[in-house]
Amino acid sequence: MTLVNVASTADLKPNEKKAVEVNGTKVLLVNLGGTYYAIGDKCTHRGCSLSKGTIMGDNLQCACHGSTFNLKTGAVVKGPAKNPELKYEVKVEGDKISING
Repeated sequence: MTLVNVASTADLKPNEKKAVEVNGTKVLLVNLGGTYYAIGDKCTHRGCSLSKGTIMGDNLQCACHGSTFNLKTGAVVKGPAKNPELKYEVKVEGDKISING
């Protein structure tokens, strides 16, 4: 796994999200109160893009069918999804945000 530079800290204000690409895979990058997290961007229920979802505290609700995932861990908080999202390691150096992909 190698670190892939995906964004700048200026790209995401607190409680904003952005879909980025890491080695051909769509990943959801989120700024939760100044700490950055990354999980898969494709909902494990029906494949909808989670970047279109709604942040609710530490969770994100998918816009398609309401599945809710924890943004820090990728765990399913509320179905219909049964499988968690893949969690990615995020590294911030200066203003560069990188994801281990």
